[in-house]
Amino acid sequence: MGKKFKGMYMQKCGLRDGSLVPVTALLAQGLTDSSLKYHLQNAKNHGVTQKEIAAVITHAAFYAGWPKAWAVFNLAKEVWETGEGDLPYEEEGMRAHAKEMVFPIGVSNDGFAQYFSGRSFLAPISTSQVGIFNVTFEPGCRNNWHIHHAKSGGGQILVCVAGRGYYQEEGKEAVEMKPGDCINIPAEVKHWHGAAPDEWFSHLAIEVPGENGSNEWLEPVSDEEYGKL
Repeated sequence: MGKKFKGMYMQKCGLRDGSLVPVTALLAQGLTDSSLKYHLQNAKNHGVTQKEIAAVITHAAFYAGWPKAWAVFNLAKEVWETGEGDLPYEEEGMRAHAKEMVFPIGVSNDGFAQYFSGRSFLAPISTSQVGIFNVTFEPGCRNNWHIHHAKSGGGQILVCVAGRGYYQEEGKEAVEMKPGDCINIPAEVKHWHGAAPDEWFSHLAIEVPGENGSNEWLEPVSDEEYGKL
């Protein structure tokens, strides 16, 4: 019965999409052994891209939990490993950073450049249901102080996926962020986040649904404030 169902499912959704079924099933169970790596490789062989597997694992993390998903990210990074010569980045530091994560760095974050001190890059991971973006900061880059407003709900979740950076709320000490660290930012809290002075930094920015949500960008983080890290 199981094989018959699997065959019917594969015929209906295709080998490419069907190859993701065992990946998500094993992720949900927390089984991250050689069998999962086999199914990740199978998904890649059937045309699932690095960006797509990153989106699938990220969505599954909300149901299975981030600890389970994080282990799968590390396996996916091995399966979709890219040689530095294949990466479209001219800078050696950026190429090395890109190899540390399964998520793409994306393109220059020109639309929000006025709110950042230094260069940042943006890669959309999901734009439906819940907005998820991979934001990458060059060493020393940080965004301005800002607030996520909402009548109810709202806010943002940050998950560090590569490098090292910081998050700071107004009136509190800065919190160092390393791969796997998660920050929950409530609505109406003034804060900033960005890279360490000497390292690239990437985090997922996950929009928390809320009523009448908006962002208010404020003053830059001064060199004096940043220098206290």
